[in-house]
Amino acid sequence: MFNLTRKSVKIGLIKFNPRNNIQISRMLSSLVQNLGLIDGQWTKSCDDKRFDVINPANLKVIAQVPDMNKDDCQRAIDAANDAFYSKEWHNTTAKDRSTLLKKWFNLLEQHKQEIAEIMTAESGKPIGESLGEVGYGNSFIEWFAEEARRVYGEIVPSPVASRQIMMTRHPIGVAGLITPWNFPHAMITRKAGAALAAGCTVVIKPAEDTPLTALALCKLAEQAGFPRGVINCITSSRIHAAEIGKLLCKSPKVAGISFTGSTQVGKLLYRQCADGIKRIGLELGGNAPFIVFKSANIDHAVQGAMTSKFRNCGQTCVSANRFLIQEEVFDEFTEKLTEQIKALKIGDGSNADVKIGPLINEAQLHKVQAMVSDATCNGARIIHGGRHLSDIGPLFFEPTVVTDIKANMDLYNDEVFGPVVSLIKFKTEDEALKIANSTQRGLAGYFYSQDISQIFRVNKELEVGMVGINEGLISTTEAAFGGIKESGLGREGSKHGIDDYVYIKYLCYGNLN
Repeated sequence: MFNLTRKSVKIGLIKFNPRNNIQISRMLSSLVQNLGLIDGQWTKSCDDKRFDVINPANLKVIAQVPDMNKDDCQRAIDAANDAFYSKEWHNTTAKDRSTLLKKWFNLLEQHKQEIAEIMTAESGKPIGESLGEVGYGNSFIEWFAEEARRVYGEIVPSPVASRQIMMTRHPIGVAGLITPWNFPHAMITRKAGAALAAGCTVVIKPAEDTPLTALALCKLAEQAGFPRGVINCITSSRIHAAEIGKLLCKSPKVAGISFTGSTQVGKLLYRQCADGIKRIGLELGGNAPFIVFKSANIDHAVQGAMTSKFRNCGQTCVSANRFLIQEEVFDEFTEKLTEQIKALKIGDGSNADVKIGPLINEAQLHKVQAMVSDATCNGARIIHGGRHLSDIGPLFFEPTVVTDIKANMDLYNDEVFGPVVSLIKFKTEDEALKIANSTQRGLAGYFYSQDISQIFRVNKELEVGMVGINEGLISTTEAAFGGIKESGLGREGSKHGIDDYVYIKYLCYGNLN
């Protein structure tokens, strides 16, 4: 154990503060990287610029990483393209790719605690949730290690006796993976696992708020034995994010893009990919309804609401956003939910008993404050919370319950991405469905009912890509994750997750008399 009781410690570009409750000895492990990964080399940016990685729980700098720009991105694209073609990664066997992915998975499992602590330090996520995400994220590498050997082709009966029809699946090439800060581990493994299993090479652009988790994953991939250039990771601040995204979308050497993030940015990337008719997968914002019908088990509904709403301080794309409660059970649900919310422990996520950490940055704090303020100014009523908890830390916002929500309020129409429960009372099933579907977002939806006929009616009518029925936690590796409307294109995870990274080649063999 290191004695760090008095002073901060600097190692390279990384500065650690001993007052952070995370075990500092673990943070000094080789998993904490302060360089990007291009062509198998850990490298600084072309202009040697760096940016700070901030712990949102206390706004202290925990690291500096390269502030890479489009020139660095081009180097990464060239390396990935060379690895795919010249070094023939695309011709490796499915068994070989599967073996490498299994080795990566085993290393990820061995280093669960270290990865979780790095994640909590840079994202503010409670350590228990970070450990949960690491397990979830690792499962994608395990899954796609197995799926790599099941990228099957087809033999189709020919209508002509002298012909044989075959269809084979092939990797598309270099994949650009642009990932968010709210799940800095799982959003990388869900994309990279599928791409690598298919035979693609990757350029990973992690979110500027959480680059350390991405670099730790890449370090373990390197240890697993992936050839140089197959996995590349470029870190950048917001200053260079737009130019890097544009280059990934415009470069003729990049065959496909996978992006998880806001709908606004997703639309921009979609437009930028259009010129090259580039393959694109988008997992974008949601506005998830959470419907509680009068027949529901209210205790189960409350527990599901807590799970769906407050993971990562409400900062998940599938978080329940609009709570539609039938009038007969509105008061009971509201009372029980508020009681549970009051019991949540708020604080630095490195403390094991904390359930609610900070918002990720100042912009997110201002957004949540503005949406709550808009609601109250237009007649909504706060029945719990609503405060900026600056006495705990600069980015903490109290879990909040707001009722009397109307259609003209931002909380009704937009995704809050924070710890705010917006309660809307309804009379009939048709009214609930009308409200639930009155948005251009269609990622996830939830409802609670014990009426089997109603369950079949409602799950059919909800305009979303994923539905939790008497369940608030729906994400799992084995199921296809994705939305409809403006919530995205394509599916991640499941056997369908590889589809974005392969193309079908039709082979017609003639004159086989």
